[in-house]
Amino acid sequence: MSPANPTQSVNAGSVNRDELELLEFVHPHAEWFISEDGRLPLEVNRAEFDFYVAHGRLIFSCWTQRGVRAWRVTHWNQAGEKLVLQVSRRMGAEAATIELVPRASAKALVATIAAARQARCEMLAQIVAEKLGVGDRVLGVGANDSSSNFDATPVESIDLHPNPDTQYPAAKIERATLSPGMRRDQPGRYARIILRLPHERIAVTGTVAQSDPRNVDSLFSSALLWFTRLQTAPKRPPINRLLIVVDSNILEAARQRHVLLRDSLRQRIELMKIDDEWRTVELTAAWERKYLWRKRLARFPRPLETPAIGRVDEIVATAPHAIDVVASRHGQTLRYHGLPFARVRRVMERDRIWFGIEGSNRQSLDEYHQRDWWKLLSDLQTYRHESCRDRRHWFYRAAGEAWLESILRRDISKLDPGLIVAPLHAQFRTSHGGPTGARPIDLLALRYDGRLAVIELKVSEDREHVFQGVDYWRRVEAHRRRGHISSAKLFGDREISDESPLVYLVAPTLRFHPSFATLAKTIAPDIEIYRFDINEDWRGGVRVVRRGRVNA
Repeated sequence: MSPANPTQSVNAGSVNRDELELLEFVHPHAEWFISEDGRLPLEVNRAEFDFYVAHGRLIFSCWTQRGVRAWRVTHWNQAGEKLVLQVSRRMGAEAATIELVPRASAKALVATIAAARQARCEMLAQIVAEKLGVGDRVLGVGANDSSSNFDATPVESIDLHPNPDTQYPAAKIERATLSPGMRRDQPGRYARIILRLPHERIAVTGTVAQSDPRNVDSLFSSALLWFTRLQTAPKRPPINRLLIVVDSNILEAARQRHVLLRDSLRQRIELMKIDDEWRTVELTAAWERKYLWRKRLARFPRPLETPAIGRVDEIVATAPHAIDVVASRHGQTLRYHGLPFARVRRVMERDRIWFGIEGSNRQSLDEYHQRDWWKLLSDLQTYRHESCRDRRHWFYRAAGEAWLESILRRDISKLDPGLIVAPLHAQFRTSHGGPTGARPIDLLALRYDGRLAVIELKVSEDREHVFQGVDYWRRVEAHRRRGHISSAKLFGDREISDESPLVYLVAPTLRFHPSFATLAKTIAPDIEIYRFDINEDWRGGVRVVRRGRVNA
C-alpha cells in the first residue's frame, strides 16, 4: 500500500480483499494503541483485536474495558503508519471513527499532532491579530447591552462600525501556545493566545483539534479557567477580555453557554466565528437570554411506559434489590445495579429476550442458553456488589454513574427529602434524536413545592460537571416555559411551579473536580446550582455528607 491511501469503501465484492490488506497491515506490530472518536487511546496486543468476514460484511472486533466489541467496517484508509476505520454497529444506530497506531510509532505520531496543532494555533493568532488591526475590531464591554449592570472594571469600548479610513495599530502576538493535554504526553486541544494592543492585552482561545458540538462544555470550562488565572497575573496592562473563536458548526452551542454566564463575566467575553477555510474571523452578536425561550424546540417526547411482562417480572424477582427495568422506544432494558445485561424486544407480536453485557455476543434467552444465562447472573451477583472482594473486576468498576443512579431511583429522598419518590425520570431525553442535543439527563425529579430538579451524577472527577448540569437546565426550562412538561403529565396531576428548575450536582465528596467551585461561580446566579457531597462508599447506601448553594 502507498504511504497515504485514499479512503477505501467496503462492499460485498471487496470484503475478502480488504480483510487480507488490513491483516497484512497490522501483522508486523505486536502492540497497538486504539482510539475511538478521539478518546484516550487503549493499549492492546495484536491478539486482542481482529478483522474477519461474516455474512458478507467486514467486521472489526476488539477487546475493551466493556468486553469484546464488534463493529462493521464501512470505510478505511491508511495514513502513514496510522489506520483509520469508519465503523458502525447496532444496524447503523451507532457510528464511530476508530484509529489504530503501532505503539512503536505512537510518540512520533503525538509529536506530529502537537506540531500540527501548534501551527494551527499560530495561524489563528495571526488571523485574529490582523482582524484587530484593520478596523473591524472587537466589541467592547456592554456596547450591545443597554440593560447591563456593570460590577466589573470597565474596559475600552470599540466601535463595531469604525470609519473605514481609520487604521489601528496591528495587534502584537505576545504568546501563542497550546493548552495542557488530558495527559502529560498528549498535546492540548485549545489555543492559548495573548495579543497586545497599545493600551490593553486580550486573551484569545479556540479549538485547534477536530471541532465538535459535543466538546463545547470542555471548551468553555478550559477557557474560563485559563481566563480566571490570567486575570490574577501581575503583568500589566491586565487582561480583561477573552475572545473565544469557534467554527460555524459549534457557534449555536457556544452561544447557548455564553448567555448563561454571570453578567460581569459575560460582558468580558466575546464569540468570534472563523470561516471553514480558516482565513477570516468575524464577531458574532451575543444572544440575550430571552432568545433561548423563543428558539424552536425539537418535539417533546412522551414518557415511555413499561408494560408488565411475565418473564421480565420473573427475572427481576431473582434479585429485586439489584435489577431494575428501563423503558426504551423499542422495548425494555434490564439492568443489574445500573449495568444493562438483558433486553426485551417485541418481534412479530412476540416478546423476546436477549442477554449479554454490552460488547459481548448477545444470546437469546431460551433452553439452549440456560447455562450461559445463569453464569451471567452468578457473575453479576458475585462481582457487581458493594462487598465485592475483587474491586478491579470490570463488573464492579463499570458504569459507576448508572449504579449510583439505580440506587437513587429506588429512593430519591435519600438525596433530598423534599423530592417526591415517584414518578422519577431517569436518563430523560428532551428530544428523540440529533447528534448533539439529545444527551439524556441523569435524573429529572419534582419537589413537593412544585419545582423541578435537574440532577447530574458523577462518580469520578469531571471538569465539565457544571456546564453539563447547566445545559440540562436550559433544555428543561425551555420546555417548562412552554408548558410541555405539564401537558405531558410527566409527574401525573401534580402542579409544576412557575419557577425555573433547580440544578443538583452530585458526586462523592472527594470526586469533585478541583476546578468545580471556580466554574460554578461563572454561572448566572438566577440559575440555582447546589452541590451534593455524598459518602465515598455510596455503593452500600447513599448518604449526603454536605450540601450547599455554589453560585449565589
